[in-house]
Amino acid sequence: MISTDIAIAAQFLKNEDVVGIPTETVYGLAANAFSERAIQKIFDIKKRPTTNPLILHIKNYEELHKVGKDIPEMAHRLAKAFWPGPLTLIVNKQNHISNLVTAHQNTVAVRVPNHPLTLALLHTIDFPLVAPSANPFTRISPTKALHVDDYFKTKIAMVLDGGSCSAGVESTIVGFNLNQPIVYRLGAISIEEIEKIAGKVTLLNTGKTKTTTPGMCKKHYAPSTKIILTSNILQELDRWKEKKIGLLLFQQTIPNVPLMHQKILSPEGDLKIATANLYNSLHELDTMNLDLIIAERFPDEGLGRTLNDRLTRATEI
Repeated sequence: MISTDIAIAAQFLKNEDVVGIPTETVYGLAANAFSERAIQKIFDIKKRPTTNPLILHIKNYEELHKVGKDIPEMAHRLAKAFWPGPLTLIVNKQNHISNLVTAHQNTVAVRVPNHPLTLALLHTIDFPLVAPSANPFTRISPTKALHVDDYFKTKIAMVLDGGSCSAGVESTIVGFNLNQPIVYRLGAISIEEIEKIAGKVTLLNTGKTKTTTPGMCKKHYAPSTKIILTSNILQELDRWKEKKIGLLLFQQTIPNVPLMHQKILSPEGDLKIATANLYNSLHELDTMNLDLIIAERFPDEGLGRTLNDRLTRATEI
């Protein structure tokens, strides 16, 4: 069921059901963060390993101390700068936060989403929400209510329809070592924006031995169609010329390829617009019964780094 009724969504959540919710980043699968029964439903529905921690969604900055403790001063500064918004902070958890949320770690991932419907929802319930992206594990994240419904149908109680997600990719995840920020996941806030507040940061977004934060899995965000990321579109087109090809491009179309098989993320060359359009374009290409999707590598700066990160993870076998 797709609906815009916050009251219905709140009642389902109070009943320990799972609800698809909109955020500015992507749609999430939400459940009561204080109910292990509800949390387990998310892992089961997504087929997500319980070793992969979840993000807590709270209604405002003032709620941070209720779920976290010993919070670094830099975390407070970043929260005040970017919340509500697509920034997730890794902080020491309060004892009442379930180990199922944190994958048995002493830290918890927290953010305040910036979507009017979900903020209104959070203000009508007396518990925070866990809400990983509303997709089967490793698949393309959803940026429309219909994407969520297509994935899960009757496996979840409802989808709260908040329109298309404005940012279009997941939140940036930042943790701390002695107050020094570490970026664990590239996201909708660029490293450059974080550094304006925090100074130089460390990037540590690959889980070589274990998944310490959401989004570190090597294989992620992938369509069912095979995808290649390249800096030379024409070379790859020649290499795969016998195949039915779809193209994911930054600004310009390519001659001699059907236009219906080409998705241009931003004719203006705006990385923010390209980021907002990424997942929806992948969803559209994935429905075309293609043999292969060839994606153009983006400039490796600002949100271009986030786009390249998502597409690299989508290509992993």
